[in-house]
Amino acid sequence: MTTEPHGIHTSDALPKSAKPASKATSHRHTIHAPEVAAYWAERRRYLERIRRVPEVRQRYWRAIGMYLLRRLLWSFGFFPVFIAFWVPFVLSSFNPVVMASDLIPLLEGFVDANPEIQANTLSTLVIAWASIGFFFLVFDFVLTPFKSPYEYEADVYMRSWEQLNHDQLPDKV
Repeated sequence: MTTEPHGIHTSDALPKSAKPASKATSHRHTIHAPEVAAYWAERRRYLERIRRVPEVRQRYWRAIGMYLLRRLLWSFGFFPVFIAFWVPFVLSSFNPVVMASDLIPLLEGFVDANPEIQANTLSTLVIAWASIGFFFLVFDFVLTPFKSPYEYEADVYMRSWEQLNHDQLPDKV
């Protein structure tokens, strides 16, 4: 087994049964560590440079704010309200008259109840709303991760850097 600079192992480490038939095909898929290291070093240098640019920093904080606001509005605004209206609508077989006739006695019972029962009912609704909101918030953060403007700028820069340095880079950087 041979070790190239930066700890990347070459294809000599493969067992005899897994070695490619010819040396020419094995070198085509070998990634050379210095070129990969140069790519990531240039990316790190560029990210350090653009982190100092006030305009990009302002875009970053604005993007974080919009991302959090969007996630909170979807999770606590749309989904609990949608479920609160959709579930009764489905249970009433999509008939608003049946839904209204089922809900009117519940609302009358709520109005006629003593304040302690009303407070208990309202706190139960708030807990249900918050639990649905937090449930969707967690999954929303997982399913739609934050896309940093710094990473976008670095991706654009590295695409142009790859084109300028195409001769020195391996096929799959």
